[in-house]
Amino acid sequence: MTNPHDPYEQQPYGLQPYQPPPQQYYVQPYAYVRPPDQGMAVASLVCSLVGLVMCFPAILGIIFGHIALSKAKRGEAGGQGMAQAGMIVGYVVTGLWLIPVILWFVVAVLALGAASAS
Repeated sequence: MTNPHDPYEQQPYGLQPYQPPPQQYYVQPYAYVRPPDQGMAVASLVCSLVGLVMCFPAILGIIFGHIALSKAKRGEAGGQGMAQAGMIVGYVVTGLWLIPVILWFVVAVLALGAASAS
């Protein structure tokens, strides 16, 4: 007589319990292709940082940043954060360069006004 709770009970040869074959699962390969970082975003950040020394490249950094940000939002390229950073730095640097230019212009106008008054 067989005891169903005895794990050591021997089965007669050829009467092993049925074991189903291992199942093969097909997994479709998933390859997420991320858009490459955009060169415009890199150019925006680099031009904005070079604008700390010279004013004109900061304006290019702003322009490149807007172009790169629009492409990143459409999903055509990556680098959205880098484009935003380039734009922000470009605006700050341009603002810092405009302060002395405006002050120079005001002083020049005041000097010409004082010279013509006397």
